[in-house]
Amino acid sequence: MTEAAPVTGVDQFTEVHDRHFPEVYRYIAGRLGAQAAEDVAAETFLVAFDRRGKFDPARGDLRAWLFGIATNLVSRHRRKEARHYRALSRLDPREAAEGHENRVVDAVAAARVGKALARLSAGERDVLLLVALGDLGYAEVAEALGISPGTVGSRLNRARKKLTLVLSQEASDE
Repeated sequence: MTEAAPVTGVDQFTEVHDRHFPEVYRYIAGRLGAQAAEDVAAETFLVAFDRRGKFDPARGDLRAWLFGIATNLVSRHRRKEARHYRALSRLDPREAAEGHENRVVDAVAAARVGKALARLSAGERDVLLLVALGDLGYAEVAEALGISPGTVGSRLNRARKKLTLVLSQEASDE
């Protein structure tokens, strides 16, 4: 099946699911965690199946369309995601039991990344995570979010600058 063909039949959609589910799941898992990713990834393909007749290959790539649906569903969980990042930023790695070096390293890394991601705008976070976790290119991110590739570039640039600043400040505070 080509990416440009409309997806109308159940057999065609099964092929779409089998081909794209792993990468959509990885993207969502990176945003929401593995437990939530199961439900949201399944919901992504349920929504796509329900809307398969509305997919227009002339408007863009099937993969980007699926990631757009996934991103919209992740947005529904944004408050929960933001609370999660704020909670990670409050972790005190010194509270971890001595002798559990890996847990301490993981807690420090999670706290730093969580604090940095919490400081990004929703748009910056979406672009950054679609590129980093979804492995989408600028054009695909633009299609998925309904924005221009130039906006993708500027949001990604701002996100990288903010992350670099926050993470370097964290490192110098040690």
